[in-house]
Amino acid sequence: MTSTAHLSPVRPTRRGALQLLAAGAAALALPAFAQWPDRPIRIVVTFPPGGSSDILARVMGEQLARRLGQAVVIDNKPGAGGTIGGAQVAAAAPDGYTLMLANTTPIALGPFTLDKQPYDPVAAFSHIAALGSAPLAVMASKGSGIASFADLEARARKDGRLDFGSGGPGSIGHIHGELIRRVTGLHLEHVPYRGGAPMTTDLIANTIPVGIDVITAYVPYFKSGQLVPLAVTGSARSPLMPEVPAIAEVGQPKLVLENFFGLSGPAKLPPEVVARLHAACNEVLAMAEVQKKLIELGIVAKPETTARFEGIVKEQVAVLGPTVKAAGIKL
Repeated sequence: MTSTAHLSPVRPTRRGALQLLAAGAAALALPAFAQWPDRPIRIVVTFPPGGSSDILARVMGEQLARRLGQAVVIDNKPGAGGTIGGAQVAAAAPDGYTLMLANTTPIALGPFTLDKQPYDPVAAFSHIAALGSAPLAVMASKGSGIASFADLEARARKDGRLDFGSGGPGSIGHIHGELIRRVTGLHLEHVPYRGGAPMTTDLIANTIPVGIDVITAYVPYFKSGQLVPLAVTGSARSPLMPEVPAIAEVGQPKLVLENFFGLSGPAKLPPEVVARLHAACNEVLAMAEVQKKLIELGIVAKPETTARFEGIVKEQVAVLGPTVKAAGIKL
């Protein structure tokens, strides 16, 4: 004869009930990010399509999509020194689905060119992964007679003033010229252009003696002898032009300035999301074909820890923010 036992339910104690509730809450919370991502991810680029930031974002996005199992959509939001796109990302939900291809412009320059700063470039973001950096080139026209950075300094002191061109007001080339003025005391007078192409035309025509801009577009002019590279502003020589000295080599270590590139998101991103994105970015940067593509863009892949990337951001903001303000640069 078979008997069936009827078990009375066990009544949990108050402490046990609280533990059950906590366990249940944890179980409900876990899948939200354990299953992340479960829909497409958007990377905001604060420049128009076709530039270095845009191309880098697309290269990274394609590879990240393969590793994360979700589409990565590139969304170009240019304008206002990168702050239009930057403000969108800063205001987004911290869920890992809205990110930004961060670089020097929307982080350390643009916010300081506006009367009202649209966001705190450090506190408003989770700075996730460093991707790389690109130096600027300080260059001279062939007819200027300036063949070295020492010549540039001597000419500026002799004449009491030296004009330099950049890709536009508030551009990183403009800011570096102001940094030269601040560090050396030389009187450099800024001549703004609407981009690097018209500046190049005037440099070749010897209309202006000196230009400062991101190195990438100028390598063919250096190799052909149409323009004279004086120094690159990175912490080391550029693989694009290894024969050109770094700025510290010409006696100006305080003029080191690199346009950094990284992946950032809104503040308070979940640590699990940050960790997964950071690991995925480092995997992509380890690929030889990706490193080659970055070199073509003038960018050297430089993976860092998340903490070190945050430090790079803080260092640039601390140097460039006051430089922009002291120069009175406004968009």
